[in-house]
Amino acid sequence: MSEQQNSGRPGAAVAVLVDHLDGAVRPTALELLTLARGLDRQVHAVWVGSEGGAEAPAAELAAHGAHVVHEVEVAGADARLTASVVDALQAVLTAVGDVGLLLVPSTFEGREVAARLAVRTGAGVVTGASGVAVEDGRWTARKTVLAGGWDTACALTGPLAVVALASHAVQAVAQEAAAPSLVRHTAQASAAARAVTVVSRTRRPTSERPPLAEAEVVVVGGRGVEGDFSGVEELADVLGGAVGATRVATDEGWIGHEAQVGQTGVTISPRLYIGVGVSGAVHHKGGMAASATVVAVNNDPDAPVFEFADYGIVGDLTEVLPALTAELRRRRG
Repeated sequence: MSEQQNSGRPGAAVAVLVDHLDGAVRPTALELLTLARGLDRQVHAVWVGSEGGAEAPAAELAAHGAHVVHEVEVAGADARLTASVVDALQAVLTAVGDVGLLLVPSTFEGREVAARLAVRTGAGVVTGASGVAVEDGRWTARKTVLAGGWDTACALTGPLAVVALASHAVQAVAQEAAAPSLVRHTAQASAAARAVTVVSRTRRPTSERPPLAEAEVVVVGGRGVEGDFSGVEELADVLGGAVGATRVATDEGWIGHEAQVGQTGVTISPRLYIGVGVSGAVHHKGGMAASATVVAVNNDPDAPVFEFADYGIVGDLTEVLPALTAELRRRRG
C-alpha cells in the first residue's frame, strides 16, 4: 500500500479542538494535547471564537503539547454553534493541509462536531475512546463497548481520523516548551451555521463541584437513596467530586435530569466512581464502564453492581455513608 493510499496517514500532523469557557481552557483540552504530544507529530491547537482570545492561554497550550495555536473567528454566525465549530475546523484543516488525526472531547458538543465534520469530509469517527495510536500503519482508537463488556481496537480508514476522547483517559501533564506560533484565521459561516439565530443564552446554574462529565470523582445515587441525596452530596463534597444519579432517581424527580449517568444520560470516566444504592442496570453501566475504580454500596448482596465493582460494601447506606464521610474528614484533618 502506497503512502497516498494509506488512509490512516500516521505520518501526518495532529489537530486538537480546544474547549474553552470565558477565556479559560477546559481540563479536557489539556488531556487531548497531552495525548497528541505523545504521538510524536506536529500538534495544532484550534481555538474557535475571538472570546477571550487564544494569545493569553497560548503558553499553557504549548506546555501541554501545542506547536501551533490557531485562533479562528467565524464570520456570519455564532462561533459557539457546533456548525460554526466545524466551519472553523475545516478552515484550519485546509490551511494546514496535512492533518491526519483530529482529537475532540467526547462531550455532547464534541461528538456532534465529529459527526458533522465526518459528513462534510468523509472522515472516520470513533467516540468515547480511551486512547489512540498508530497500529499497522493506521490510526487506531481503543474503546470499551457493550456496557464495558468488550475492549476494542478501531482502525480508522477515512481520509481523516476523528477521535473523541473520553475524560480522564489521559492525565494532563505540562512540560517546559517554547512559545507556540499563533495563527489567526477568519472562516466564513456555512449555510448550516447561518440558519441558526441565537436569541438569548442562559448560563446553567453553577456550583463548587466539578462538571459531571469532567470530574475525577463521581458519587452516584440510585433507587436505594429513596429520594435523599444529602449523604451522596456530603460524600462528594469531601472527595471534591461531582454528584450523579441513575435514571430512576432523575425520573422520580429526586435530582435534575442533568445528573443522569447512563446510555441516555451523561457518559463519565472518573478515576473513582462510588455507586450508592445503585443496582447496576446495563443502561447505567454503559455510561460509567470506563471508570478506573468502582466502589459500590448496596444492602442487596445479589445486586448486579457487585459483579463489576472493584470494592463492594453490603450494608445500609444510611449507616455506611455517614461513617465513610466522617472517616474521610478525620483523615483529611
